[in-house]
Amino acid sequence: MVGGVDKYFQIVRCFRDEDPRADRQAEFTQIDVEMSFVDSNDVIGVNENLIAKIWKQILGVDITAPMRRISYKEAMADYGTDRPDLRFPMKLKDISDIAKQSTFKVFTSVVEQGGIVKGLCAPGGGKYSRSDIEKTMTEFVGDYGAKGLAWFKVKTADSGLTLVSSIAKFFSPEQLQQIIERFGAKDGDLLLFVADKEKVVNKSLAPLRCKLAEELKLYEKGVFEFVWVVDFPLFEWNDDEGRYDSLHHPFTAPVPEDLAKLDTDPADIVSQAYDIVVNGSEIGGGSIRIHEPKVQHKVFELLKISKRQAQRQFGFFLKALEYGAPPHGGIALGLDRMIMLLTGTENIRDVIAFPKTQRGQCLLTDAPSEVNQKQLDELNLRMQKHLHAIEQKQ
Repeated sequence: MVGGVDKYFQIVRCFRDEDPRADRQAEFTQIDVEMSFVDSNDVIGVNENLIAKIWKQILGVDITAPMRRISYKEAMADYGTDRPDLRFPMKLKDISDIAKQSTFKVFTSVVEQGGIVKGLCAPGGGKYSRSDIEKTMTEFVGDYGAKGLAWFKVKTADSGLTLVSSIAKFFSPEQLQQIIERFGAKDGDLLLFVADKEKVVNKSLAPLRCKLAEELKLYEKGVFEFVWVVDFPLFEWNDDEGRYDSLHHPFTAPVPEDLAKLDTDPADIVSQAYDIVVNGSEIGGGSIRIHEPKVQHKVFELLKISKRQAQRQFGFFLKALEYGAPPHGGIALGLDRMIMLLTGTENIRDVIAFPKTQRGQCLLTDAPSEVNQKQLDELNLRMQKHLHAIEQKQ
């Protein structure tokens, strides 16, 4: 963009330093789009029209544009994730205000320590047995860090709806009714709760929500619900390292009205980032980029990237910004993941010619494999042992 290119797209082969899973591979392909003199609405508009056209031409499915948008804050509060599956309503609800008035110590102690009590209402979930809940479901959320799973079944009594559970005795009749009303619960429903730090609660309830929706058949196959998630925080605090991390990447621009907060309140800054999600899968993400050198240096400073580190890693980019970069933004669409959704398969390996194993290896070509010195010399490359490997050898 500094060189005067107004807009471009490229189809890029990428590598991800993360564990593979059903919708993610270590090696993948993305469509990169960058545009000058645009705002987030311009980028979103172009790409949602592209996506709608793809779904129409390939599947014959009409996708309405403009697509729905929700804020990151709303997504996390209602669905526990920034990749919400909107094919079914089942929103999460915070009952910390009710829980702290009860005599159930598991709930009250968590709230007193700054945690939250949050839950979901599974329509028709009353059919699950106690073993299903206390063994299978509890073990499921345990894999995501939850220490337990509290539950109530909604049943009809003489006076109306009531909640049945071994923990119901710790709540007054008025508190039980407040819980029923908050969820809009009906006879035969199942209420499930996790009490912990907000991050743990969301991390465990979000996948449980999707698991129950599939088991209870709360949505039809072949339905696509698109949503843009916007208004992400620019930073998140890293407790382990005592510094901020970029929620997306360090080149994402803050909204103009929050620029002053770089000096006063970094945690409260909203970024110009946006993700496109369909049926709980993120198929693209992007942002308006930082184009002013002073802002970029300040962001690096907050991330505790020293000037020396910044020059060593991003010197070419910082130099380019000094020549004057236009306001610009873009997005990267995951091509493999889009094809996975278009073909109806549930595993991205099915649409990649040579998928990699959990260890990032290709079983057909045995890549990555060793190369000889002559090949390295031709490409001006040199091998260096990783520090971890050296320490292991010692």
